[in-house]
Amino acid sequence: MVSIFFILFYTLFPALVLYLAQKYSLIRRIGSVVICYAVGLLIGNIGILPENSQEFQDVIITIAIPLAIPLLLFSLDARSWFKMAPKTMLSLILGLVSMLVMVFLGYFLFKENIDETWKVSGLLVGVYSGGTPNIAAIKLALNVDPDTYILTHTYDLVIGAFLLLFLITAAQRFFLLFMKPYTSEQGRIENSKTFAISEDFESYSGIFRRPVIMPLLKGIGFSILIFGIAAGLSFIVPENTKMTVVILSITSLGILASLLPFVNKIGKTFQAGMYLILVFCVVVSSMADISKFDLSSMPLFIYIFIAVIGSLLLHAILSAIFKINVDDFLITTTALAMSPPFVPVIAAALKNKKVIISGLVVGIIGYAMGNFLGVLVANILK
Repeated sequence: MVSIFFILFYTLFPALVLYLAQKYSLIRRIGSVVICYAVGLLIGNIGILPENSQEFQDVIITIAIPLAIPLLLFSLDARSWFKMAPKTMLSLILGLVSMLVMVFLGYFLFKENIDETWKVSGLLVGVYSGGTPNIAAIKLALNVDPDTYILTHTYDLVIGAFLLLFLITAAQRFFLLFMKPYTSEQGRIENSKTFAISEDFESYSGIFRRPVIMPLLKGIGFSILIFGIAAGLSFIVPENTKMTVVILSITSLGILASLLPFVNKIGKTFQAGMYLILVFCVVVSSMADISKFDLSSMPLFIYIFIAVIGSLLLHAILSAIFKINVDDFLITTTALAMSPPFVPVIAAALKNKKVIISGLVVGIIGYAMGNFLGVLVANILK
């Protein structure tokens, strides 16, 4: 019964936030993503979650994200990414270089203070080039001690929560102090209504009206079909590549589906996908357990802090030197450091849907190479 209550809470709380955002300007200014993330972090650390919470948390994330990504892509023009590809690829390279520099620096600073630092370095390379699927796979590949893995991932989740709050609130204004702004010409596509920055970007108004909900249900059906195809493909690949195959497949199929006019014209698919992202925000933030912090693990915390914040600042400096605009920099940073599901979250905060596809592609590249890069770096440092 308790588990059912929290499952309902996770799935329905974002609806309450969106309802309150329509009624109160303060809620709108704070932002639905911030509120969902903050509340998730709160309930995850006050001792009210049941012992089996991770079981249904994993199930919700496993369902929400594969369904969200196609819905987010249906309303977008996939051709836009190819027009922005050179700068996006450069930003990806600069992001990976920044991350590797900081991981190597942290290793040499703390190799005497952290047990099996080379394994921790491999974990960090994996999680900051792809995300949780990579860090889990690298744990198995390097036979990382369970306590070290849990503490590393916990610190990553908590630091990531504060990083996310920064990215969706003050990051754009801060980095505009020395980086060039995004201009509409950089991703402009003729007659592309889906790429316009409009007042209804986050509007759910009228979503339950019959002319809207019926086509939207078809869109959700297409998303489920894509999820099913991707899940089927995962059965024919090795276990440690399943998540990469699933995410790659649903992104590819979502992009292809967006090229079909009868799919691309379905209204409110982006909003439906964003709702699932809000569910994900509540769930994933509630998985961060700050009770595991103690002074003996402070070197590990500082190492992870350097890897996250140091690579962010170095990436920003390099992006400014190579004249990459602030939105492309932030979306690339998000895709690498926080994984593709957070890309639309940051795009919403930037009020710029044009960067979503490039961000997702960067994230997919990170998923694909994160395991190899993490194991490679760990063995080099070993």
